[in-house]
Amino acid sequence: CHCVRIRQSNCLGCYDLGMELRCRCIQTESRRIGRHIEKVEIIPANSHCEESEIIATLKKTGQVVCLDAEAPWVKKVIERMMSRQAQIPLS
Repeated sequence: CHCVRIRQSNCLGCYDLGMELRCRCIQTESRRIGRHIEKVEIIPANSHCEESEIIATLKKTGQVVCLDAEAPWVKKVIERMMSRQAQIPLS
């Protein structure tokens, strides 16, 4: 099961809620690791980070990895996951 979550956080009290007021991704992974990804979180650019961030959680280890948004394979994985999510009926 692949999960894509798009989070928008435009709140003034983010610091009080424990949210970081900076980019979460310092380094990104560009190697193909698509088969090892369990879920993906997309954090759009905002006032705290001018770059969109794509954060993947790996299946076996639960390790969190930042993905290179410009890597062609990352774009394909995101596209596929979002199209699958769009096909799931809301109940």
